[in-house]
Amino acid sequence: MNPTVSNSKNIDESRQGEAFYNTDSEVINHGNLKQFYIESYGCSMNFSDSEIVASILSDCQYRPTRDIESADLVLLNTCSIREKAEDTVRQRLRVIDKMKKRRPGMTVGVLGCMAERLKKTLLEEEKLVDLVVGPDAYRDLPNLLGQVDDGDKGINVLLSRDETYADINPVRLESNGVTAFISIMRGCDNMCSFCVVPFTRGRERSRDPFTIVSEATHLFDNGYREITLLGQNVDSYKWIHPETHETYSFAKLLELVALIHPDLRVRFSTSHPKDMLDDVLYIMARYENICSYIHLPIQSGNSRILSLMNRTYDRAWYEDRIRAIRKIVPDCAISSDIIAGFCTETEEEHQDTLSMISWADYSMSYMFKYSERPGTLAARKYTDDIPEEIKQRRLSEIVAMQSEVSLKNLTRDIGHTFKVLIEGDSKKSNLDFKGRSAQNKMIIFPKQPGLKPGDYVQVLIESATSATLMGRIVPN
Repeated sequence: MNPTVSNSKNIDESRQGEAFYNTDSEVINHGNLKQFYIESYGCSMNFSDSEIVASILSDCQYRPTRDIESADLVLLNTCSIREKAEDTVRQRLRVIDKMKKRRPGMTVGVLGCMAERLKKTLLEEEKLVDLVVGPDAYRDLPNLLGQVDDGDKGINVLLSRDETYADINPVRLESNGVTAFISIMRGCDNMCSFCVVPFTRGRERSRDPFTIVSEATHLFDNGYREITLLGQNVDSYKWIHPETHETYSFAKLLELVALIHPDLRVRFSTSHPKDMLDDVLYIMARYENICSYIHLPIQSGNSRILSLMNRTYDRAWYEDRIRAIRKIVPDCAISSDIIAGFCTETEEEHQDTLSMISWADYSMSYMFKYSERPGTLAARKYTDDIPEEIKQRRLSEIVAMQSEVSLKNLTRDIGHTFKVLIEGDSKKSNLDFKGRSAQNKMIIFPKQPGLKPGDYVQVLIESATSATLMGRIVPN
């Protein structure tokens, strides 16, 4: 396996599993401690959770390693959003099981959404793991590892009404030292009919805003220049001060983080169309360091399908939100999630999705075939009646439309200059830097002496593909 690192939005099955290790000498120079290895799958929340797990393990005499073969503890932080994601993890566990047979002392565990959803199945039926830990039970890891050491299996998948891990300082795994995630809330109250997240991550609860500001400040003081505020639905963030009873909305939190320093870029993900109100947009417009980028999943461009999905908005509402974004934050880039072949979807309704991609002018989208998930409302109420070949054909048409729109979107940037935060070397050449604009567009440009990751530069765009911009540094 050849792990890679990328910053992704909430759901991206192209990330087949990414392994993390830490380069902080304070963590790794502890002598002959046990070693742990984590692979993370799926959403950015899982990658953020892996950093929380790393912190907990580091406090109980484990250190991270990038070599799975030498690890005493191997953890897979998993995703259940689609059947393909679970199949990928099962295949990986079978490979790891062969390693374990060569090293009987190795402990193997599954974390996250798949752990919560499948529970004892992973331990007793498939017998591929020793440890199953749900997303709200990471504090129990030391105790569960002790049970495994005593010859038992470890399992805790209890969901919490108040766990936010606000007091844990995450160990920044595989960090580029420039960008970082901060989880601001956990769980989800939106019962979309196709989604398992409310069942695997529990009810919404928001984190104390002052701990968020403190974490962001600490990151900035240590050289980080961009943070992404994470939540299943950040716009529903709500925290009430226990003493003053003052309410902190997402717009207020966003402003508090933006005020830390003008050189600290602020991003956020993910927004739900029903909660993306104008107050957040006006805060974005007010502060230059809040990036002009919103991930606003549509899922389907047809109102009847949206109703079946229980998305609680229709096409007209979504279009109104797009118009508001364009009016209040004119340079804002918008991306989306799209599902092809949901239950009973007709060809005409599929065409509505294609027309939405074109109309909304998405900079990019995460696109999937509908995958029925056990226990969801859709699985209980609807028949998954779209043949697989039709789902695949519709998905291919969606991908083709998005590629065309993305290329047009990026081509319009040729000749324009953007402020870019240098994130590191380009994947293809160490003679080039890579970085992103405020619109979350990846830009590749030749290096210049004296510049380093974390610096801001002005880049004139000279060419484009459907996914990347290329340019050169110009004077401020």
